[in-house]
Amino acid sequence: TPAATFSKLLRFCFTGASSMWYRCNHNSMRRRAFLGIPAAVASLGADSQTVPRYKVVSAFKPGPVIGMPGRYPGQVVSIHSARSIDEATDKVDPAVVSKMLTEGMKALCGVKDPRDAWRQLFAPQDVVGIKVNCSGAPGLVSAPEVVAEISRNLISAGVKAEQIYIYERFQNQLDQVNYAAYLPQGVKIVAMEGRRGSIRAYDPKTYVEIDFFGEDDTRSNMARLVTEDLTKIINVPNMKDHSAAGVTGCLKNIAYGDFSNVARSHEAPKSETRTFIGTLASVEPLRSKTVLQIMDGLRGVWHEGPFAWNPKYRFYPKQMMFGTDPVSIDRLLIDIIENKRKAEGALSIWDRNMANVVGGGARYSPNKNRFLREPGHIEYASTLGLGVYDINKI
Repeated sequence: TPAATFSKLLRFCFTGASSMWYRCNHNSMRRRAFLGIPAAVASLGADSQTVPRYKVVSAFKPGPVIGMPGRYPGQVVSIHSARSIDEATDKVDPAVVSKMLTEGMKALCGVKDPRDAWRQLFAPQDVVGIKVNCSGAPGLVSAPEVVAEISRNLISAGVKAEQIYIYERFQNQLDQVNYAAYLPQGVKIVAMEGRRGSIRAYDPKTYVEIDFFGEDDTRSNMARLVTEDLTKIINVPNMKDHSAAGVTGCLKNIAYGDFSNVARSHEAPKSETRTFIGTLASVEPLRSKTVLQIMDGLRGVWHEGPFAWNPKYRFYPKQMMFGTDPVSIDRLLIDIIENKRKAEGALSIWDRNMANVVGGGARYSPNKNRFLREPGHIEYASTLGLGVYDINKI
């Protein structure tokens, strides 16, 4: 490292700014890895905004093939079908979804037989988790028709149904979707938190620690399902805006969906999602195990996300995106949400005018924000090596 850069790094790490200090109340550091410095190094070249000093603890090493950005960095396949969902009835056509999945996977992997595409990424001995998104339940979730078809394709590639897990953080959200009615027999459905705030399903030895706003609990732990059971993960997010993160796609679904205690990163009007999302997604073994991204864009929400309380903010992109690179897919998602908001006369997700921030938990119009949104979390994730952000290279 050049002397000047090293000098900047020392000032970065030891500045007296209150947001940079880490309060440690634990004495259990033996045999644990302290990985806060690499994030700081990456940030020096990324932008001039302050990056919190994260403490990342994990005993896991990167796999032989790192899942993110994976086999196909910078490559995205987008499949659109006007017949995929009926806007009048909100009904999905399973046959069209099946065709979209087949064509998308063949194009991504460059093969003629769809089974060969799935076999490129998954082996019969794999235990596969399908990370769904149910935060918009019941109106906007990872569609059961999509999730069921992914499961059937895994089974056709040799993965036993009993080795497939559909999972999400919160039981009450999963219950509103009723995936069981669609899935092949034997596929498991699990939630990390049957009771909100429960930590029993999280790994106490794998976590990210940071004090954002003086909160009592400064630790976010990775799900035990990821650290102890799964060998591969398929990430199935939706196309949504997000009041704090700007948009919520692949990166946020895999990061906030696999760790506990993450909502603490935004306290109106301030949001720390810009750096927190990528930091979580880069922690092993989550990063190496997440080998496929399938964005379910049959439905979307362009305002008040990640929820879908108001039907007037929903829309129908009628498309799916396939890749191994979460950054590239999310970079394209930015344009989809931004263009829709522009067409509706809403504020840009990049708007930084404090006069437009109302704060608090109240519902707000498309011309107001609860937080200063941080769509820059996608570019920041690229500085951590999670994927390609440059639109000209995707």
